[in-house]
Amino acid sequence: MKVWQIEENQIIWGEAIAALDSYVKDSSIDLIFADPPYNIGKKFNGRQNKWDSNNEYIKWCYQWIDLCLRKLKNTGSIYIMAATQYMPYLDIHLRDKITILSRIIWYYDSSGVQAKKYFGSLYEPILFGVKDRNNYTFNYEEIMVEAKTGAVRKLIDYRKAKPAPYNTQKVPGNVWYIPRVRYRMPEYRNHPTQKPEALLERIIKASSNPGNLILDLFAGTFTTSVVAQRLGRKFISIEIEEEYVKLGLERLDLVSETQNNQNFFKNKAIQLSLDLMMGD
Repeated sequence: MKVWQIEENQIIWGEAIAALDSYVKDSSIDLIFADPPYNIGKKFNGRQNKWDSNNEYIKWCYQWIDLCLRKLKNTGSIYIMAATQYMPYLDIHLRDKITILSRIIWYYDSSGVQAKKYFGSLYEPILFGVKDRNNYTFNYEEIMVEAKTGAVRKLIDYRKAKPAPYNTQKVPGNVWYIPRVRYRMPEYRNHPTQKPEALLERIIKASSNPGNLILDLFAGTFTTSVVAQRLGRKFISIEIEEEYVKLGLERLDLVSETQNNQNFFKNKAIQLSLDLMMGD
């Protein structure tokens, strides 16, 4: 396990459950985003994430979910992604522990290669829950989107006492169309399940405020950290793969893409944080 403290942010290179248990304080996190391996056989940096059985995978998910809830403030929010076939298990596990406010569908365009013997999946589910349904952050005004009825069709609402045009903006519903990250897009990195910055921007703007602390326990390409940094939030990011940690440090402009292991950090302030490194 290795930990880098960069100003008020932390990057942890290690396994998620161990990192949560050792380095994240209870009741300290304002917003959690969890995008775990989906247990569908994808390879991450050459390693295939596939558990011996579905039950083993679900048991593992329950472990990190319960730890996350310990780390979340009473006013905090949590967003969890999962494969469609596993999300029902996570949903049921969470119902007695938090209030699930939304079951979100993130859908996207096809790559052109689809299943030919069944209907292929073009969406991923996201659970949005809070500990206290009467006291949590939701900045709806920060995430308004175009309302086509008013903005494009310019229809009049005659149901009102005084007819008036429909609103030109609205709060997004629970079905989000956001394109996937494609090769050669500016934000693209070499990772099989990279999430788009637009997806995290909506989540972070809605469910946190500047200065809040965000936890991403499966950092991958560090999109959550990049967006959190841009929006003035603090972050703790956990990632098990060394190559993705390097990628994240580069994306956060903490190291150069061309630097090697012997010259890993850009400045002395970050170099000093190596004192926090634990044994491998």
